[in-house]
Amino acid sequence: MNQLKFSDLGLADPIQLALKTRNHDTPTPIQQEAIPELLKGSDVLGIAQTGTGKTGAFALPILHKLSKNQPKDKRREPRALILAPTRELAIQIGEEIAAYGQNLQLRHTVIFGGVKQNPQVNALRRGIDIIVATPGRLLDLMSQGFIDLNGCAFLVLDEADRMLDMGFVHDVRKIVSALPNKRQSLLFSATMPKEIARLSGDMLNNPVRIEVTPQATPIESITQNIYHVGAADKTKLLSSIMDDPSLSKVIVFTRTKHRANRVADKLGKSGVDAEAIHGNKSQGARQRALSRFRAGEARVLVATDIAARGIDVDGVTHVINFELPNEPESYVHRIGRTARAGAGGAAVSFCDPGERAYLRDIERLIQKSLTVIGDGPEAIGPETAPEKQGGNGRRNGQRNGQRKPSGGAGFKRGKRRGGRGRKQSAGGHAAHA
Repeated sequence: MNQLKFSDLGLADPIQLALKTRNHDTPTPIQQEAIPELLKGSDVLGIAQTGTGKTGAFALPILHKLSKNQPKDKRREPRALILAPTRELAIQIGEEIAAYGQNLQLRHTVIFGGVKQNPQVNALRRGIDIIVATPGRLLDLMSQGFIDLNGCAFLVLDEADRMLDMGFVHDVRKIVSALPNKRQSLLFSATMPKEIARLSGDMLNNPVRIEVTPQATPIESITQNIYHVGAADKTKLLSSIMDDPSLSKVIVFTRTKHRANRVADKLGKSGVDAEAIHGNKSQGARQRALSRFRAGEARVLVATDIAARGIDVDGVTHVINFELPNEPESYVHRIGRTARAGAGGAAVSFCDPGERAYLRDIERLIQKSLTVIGDGPEAIGPETAPEKQGGNGRRNGQRNGQRKPSGGAGFKRGKRRGGRGRKQSAGGHAAHA
């Protein structure tokens, strides 16, 4: 495919000006393929990794089409609805729409829970062209009569696998039933398991499928390493790794909110400025944590998977999986927080004996073995199936005589399964000679 410029896509002049102001000249692969189809009016099922420009892929053509068809009724009922699974992602999408549409006479608002609804209701009363929303608060406002979606011509489901696979199915179906049948629908996601693809079939009309990279394959510029370590030794290993100054902007992932808080507290006590972000935090606290991390005031952000869907921060040097996710697709989303916008990055994972089944699922999905740093799994005792430990395996491997990990960010001899070892750091920044 010939490399297009944004100026080749036929977008409205005010949008072209906004793109130029942001120094956006060349569309990403997902944008290059999706925007022309969306401008033609096709429904689109788009599969692309996080950080590849999906928001621009759907926001730009929607803004173009809305600007070319201004309603005569000045009350401005919503004409486009964008659904996102988390508050942070909804806010991020809203910011992108504001930037792309800065020269257009279009109005948008972002609707999510965890805050008072009055400002959102007031924005709706003033008239709105585009709503970006999380499902729960949207349904609340719909039930109170503040939102009428009968005039909605566009529906977007962003991060659709998470939206449909993590308990949002009923809410999404209820919202979709309130939309007109004649509409353009767009579904974007980094992964698309078969059962989720079947659900999307109920919402899209003869969609064009666009898959710019192999499904669930992590970005090639991310170095992916793994430590085999007992659960009780993970905190010590994390603190040791953080002694390496090259880990300057780090996201640490845990499976639970409680663990996120504990890890952030432990890092703070060891002298590492860390913030935790998860669903139990108030919206204000979550935004403050993100702002401190984005500004470089906090070196580490400790997050759960749900909260992570809205983390869009440039310059993340490392992602550390303190606990492996029990859903392999979540691993792809996690490590996609680094290596954004073409930059390089590193992912480091900790695997205790009870998580080895999760590791097998991840390696099967990404079709790649992670590079082992330090001792192999045989050094910390036999595997215990995670199902027998309530899904977390936290107490596995705590046996007498267990060797503690020789953790640290210095150079170790990594062992890639089925291949020769090589020396590298935890972050994968050593020479690859």
